[in-house]
Amino acid sequence: MLKLENICFTRNNKVILDNISLSIEDDIFVAITGPNGSGKSTLASIIMGIISPDSGKILFNGTDVTNLGLEERAKLGIAFAFQQPVKFKGLSVYDILKLAANSEISKKKACEILSSVGMCADFYLNRELNSSLSGGELKRIEIATVILRNSTLTIFDEPEAGIDLWSFNNLIEVFKSIRTNITGTTLVITHQEKILNIADKIILLNDGKLSYYGEQKKIINNLYQSCNCNDKKGCAKHEC
Repeated sequence: MLKLENICFTRNNKVILDNISLSIEDDIFVAITGPNGSGKSTLASIIMGIISPDSGKILFNGTDVTNLGLEERAKLGIAFAFQQPVKFKGLSVYDILKLAANSEISKKKACEILSSVGMCADFYLNRELNSSLSGGELKRIEIATVILRNSTLTIFDEPEAGIDLWSFNNLIEVFKSIRTNITGTTLVITHQEKILNIADKIILLNDGKLSYYGEQKKIINNLYQSCNCNDKKGCAKHEC
């Protein structure tokens, strides 16, 4: 279980997170949403240990991790998938999968993992992780590395950002598969209704405060009422 107690964070005299407290159960899919600037990415970064809160406490499976760094939290079973996946010049897709697994996995196993995220293993396994890969391809490769880590808690920061519609539709199928087949808790920061609909629970932030944490079905129909764009269902930029 992940438990946040009175998390506060201020930057440049602006309150980004204001006394956030909640408990996230094991083995569920949770979406974090809210207006731009509401503190979503900051909250995720604090959970991962990329930045430290000004005050408050973070407990992970009963262990106080508030003052632990990113590497120490990763060893405890917390993984983070960045909004912009990192490119590694000189490393192949197979290389990065072996690093993620922390073992000499077979090509057959690597192919199975790539297939699980909708990628043709024969085409990608020996490709270099560079700019020749699209944003959507890099996102799915990163998700494959997360699956191999078999983390207890995995955090995705706006995985839909910067990818085309075809890649987005494939991404939705990958997240559906993760929710159904992968053990552990998944946290996804998102504006996308299709991802919100997959979630078991939703965290709604507004002006750095926790507005709602609970069952997805109890809030999903109200999330888009204040969106003024013409495509509420597909909009990734609106403010909920």
